[in-house]
Amino acid sequence: MKPRTVLLLISLCAALTACSGEASTGGQADYNQTKKMVIDILKTDEGKKALQDVITSDGMKKNLVIDKAYMKEAIEQTLTSDKGKAFWREAMQDPKFAAAVADSMKTENKALLKSLMKDPDYQAMMMDILKDPAYEKEVQTMLKSKEMRKTMQEVVIDTFNDPAFKAKMEDSLLKAAKTMKDKK
Repeated sequence: MKPRTVLLLISLCAALTACSGEASTGGQADYNQTKKMVIDILKTDEGKKALQDVITSDGMKKNLVIDKAYMKEAIEQTLTSDKGKAFWREAMQDPKFAAAVADSMKTENKALLKSLMKDPDYQAMMMDILKDPAYEKEVQTMLKSKEMRKTMQEVVIDTFNDPAFKAKMEDSLLKAAKTMKDKK
């Protein structure tokens, strides 16, 4: 059923109800009967289909578009409120959610870091951090830790087991042996 047909039916029902001769009970009875009929019509499959057609029409979609400035303001208020902060704190505890958020922002973060690396003020700040004696001490402590030594050992073993590395090493040893042989 087309939206026009539904609206025509609703109007017809309203008119018939108004002319039904129950004027003695007053306007409230007419309103309640009309309301009941409209609700019954909308609950039918045809009524639902008509509403769906109306809502998905281009004209209605244009009227339903939310103002970008309003959306931006609403999001800012939600994110900066105490409830919003509590929500994000709790939501970020879920590893899947945190990974999805991080993945969605990956491109923007990469671009931001690249632009910061070109910024002289940022570079100077990073150099100050790297030169800070407390930071140097932290790095040294970390490098001397058992975990780091174990990790480095695993990296070295993996490197020696790598076929490409073995081939390069063999080639280098053969060249060194040939050079030694030629010198004698």
